[in-house]
Amino acid sequence: MLKRGDMVEIHSYKHDHHVHRTWNNITVLEITKNCLVVGNYKSRVVESNGRFWTTKEPAICFFYDNKWFNVIAMLKKEGITYYCNLSSPYVYDDEAIKYIDYDLDVKVFNDYSFKVLDRDEYKEHLNQMHYPDKLKNIIEAELLNLIELIKRKEPPFNHELIYNYYEMYKNINKGLKDK
Repeated sequence: MLKRGDMVEIHSYKHDHHVHRTWNNITVLEITKNCLVVGNYKSRVVESNGRFWTTKEPAICFFYDNKWFNVIAMLKKEGITYYCNLSSPYVYDDEAIKYIDYDLDVKVFNDYSFKVLDRDEYKEHLNQMHYPDKLKNIIEAELLNLIELIKRKEPPFNHELIYNYYEMYKNINKGLKDK
């Protein structure tokens, strides 16, 4: 069982089961009935093609076991930006937090304006990987649900909540320098 302070990895897959991206040095902040909250800063991210990079700013991530999206809140100098992945609900199997990325993304700016991204990639993979109609309906319905959460500024789309989790992250990971 995961507990606060545990260090884990994140593994993102595509519908055809190939690894899409992995992250290391992820700190568990909170586990609730349906949500896992983690934080990271300067984590190494490895892409499916072997290319790697390091995250530039602290992030608080929300994974759900009952929703078809996850949310990454990035604490940038100009404010909080949210990056939402339409994805399967997460699982944790003692190796990593795992989910399937379903291409569509929503970028939410500090003022809560937003933009839906990667519609072309979604359409391409929908046909290429033969997403079943039931899955397509779930993804498209969850996109609408996600947009409603953003418009209503419901958690996790709450800047104060993100800053509170960031303070928790810093307390757990002593020695992390303030931005």
